Order: sequence, then C-alpha cells, then structure tokens
Amino acid sequence: MHCQTCGDATSPAYEECQRCGTRVGQPAVAPGAPTYGVRGLAVASAFAVGAATLCYLLTALFPLVGAEMARSAAEQLDRDVLLGVVLVEVLFTLPYLLALLTAGTLVVIWTWRARKNLDAFPGAVPNLSPAWAIAGWLVPFANFVVPARVLADLLRNSVWQRRQSWLVGVWWVSWLVFLIGDRFVARAEQQRYDRLTELPRNDAEFGTYVRFYEEALAPRLTPAVACLIAGIAFVVLVRRISAAQQDRLARAVPAWPGWPGSAGHPGWSAPAAAVPGAPPAMSPQVPPGPNGTIGA
Repeated sequence: MHCQTCGDATSPAYEECQRCGTRVGQPAVAPGAPTYGVRGLAVASAFAVGAATLCYLLTALFPLVGAEMARSAAEQLDRDVLLGVVLVEVLFTLPYLLALLTAGTLVVIWTWRARKNLDAFPGAVPNLSPAWAIAGWLVPFANFVVPARVLADLLRNSVWQRRQSWLVGVWWVSWLVFLIGDRFVARAEQQRYDRLTELPRNDAEFGTYVRFYEEALAPRLTPAVACLIAGIAFVVLVRRISAAQQDRLARAVPAWPGWPGSAGHPGWSAPAAAVPGAPPAMSPQVPPGPNGTIGA
C-alpha cells in the first residue's frame, strides 16, 4: 500500500507514514470536503506571468530606443523628437501594466484555490489560513514575506518533495530584488530626469538627454534579470504544485451517506483504500446497485 498523501510505500508495522505522518489508509481527499480544480487556472497564470515578465524586459531595454531618438533630436535640435521619446516609453509601459494586472489577478485566485485544496487533503498541515493567500499579496510590507510562506506551504503539502523547496527560496529572493530594485531605479531615474533642461536649445543641452538614456540602461539590468529569474521560478512552482494537486484530486475516494468515510462522520479518517480512476471528491455520487457494483 502507498500513502495517499506523499506516495511513499507504507509498512504494516506502522500506523502512520514514516515520511509525512499521515495515517495509513487515509484517503487522498477528505470525503465531502470542497475542492477546486487548478490545472486550467495554472496554465492561464503561467502564461500571464510569462507575458508580464517579457513586457518588463522590453521596458528595461527601452533606454536603447530612447538614446537613439535623443541623438536624432540633438542632430536636428528638435524638441518634438524628445517629446516623442516620452510617448514611445508610455507605449512600452502600457502592455506591461496590463499584463501585470492580469497576472496578479490570476495568481491571487490560483493561490487561494490551491490553498483551499490543502484543507481537503488529510495529512496537510499548512501554517497560514486561506485568507492570507489573498491578503498576503495585497497588504503592504506583508507582501514581502507572506507570499513566500504561502508558496512554501503549497509546495510542502502538495508535492511532498523537500528537495524542491529551494525553488521557493530562489523565487522569493529574486522577487524581492525585483520589487526593491525596480522602485529604487525608477526613483533615481525620475530625480535625474527632473534635473534636465526642460526646453533644450543647443547641442550641450540636447546632449544631456542623450547621456540620460545611455546611462539609464545599466541600472535597469539588475531588476530585469531578477524579474526573469522570478518569473521562471514562479511558473515552475505553479505548474508543479498544480500537477500534484490535480493528481491527488483524481485519486479521491467516493463516499456514501452514513459510511465511516462520509463528511461529518466522526470516523472520516478511518482507513480506506484508494480506487484508481475514481471520480474526484464532491463529484455526484450514485448509490450502489443490487449487485454491489458502483453505478451498476
């Protein structure tokens, strides 16, 4: 027999799994507990996070375009070209903001659903309540710590492979570097831009705009690289957690009203054998037929 929580082989000499501590024979999903599919949402979240990451990388490389346009403005002594630089940068930024908003919405929903599923998994012991799966992303300062703890909970209680925990650390560190680095770079750039001549009139004053964009690229590379690493690590985490949860939901054991394994019965955690290919928990159930075969 294998543990329905972590998949390790169990021994009749022990009442609990020696790896995760789950009672031997306990079902993969608590009968009657609400569960949520996460596979489709995981795909959408991964795609949105990838799109947001790509759009941010394009905004980080914008100084290359800005410097070229500023040189053209300096050659022509044309202020309108400098105004065009600002407009082009806005066009670079808008897709990123849209992708970021979409990714943020999908990730919050996915996190909440995945965390709620843990409540239906016998043997799972999450450290934070489902409310933090939402609030952790939105509350200032808490969003520097709580999302990493929630993801660690999800990975530990879904995948049950401790060697993968380093992924959360990689994502968390790169995410912090991105958040802090992006804000620091944006503030420093704004201060430098405010010191430029508002209405340049000669080569020297136009040249300050050229130097501004040339010098803006290097500081942007650090948050850009951090964003790329964070995006890749997060997509991997979402896919692995979702795959593990969907596999466990597929092993849910149906329960009939009044049986020891049914919802609300004090003996719901009693040993019950998993039925391969059985419908997920909360699926419509059909009472046993006259020949004792389910659905006959």
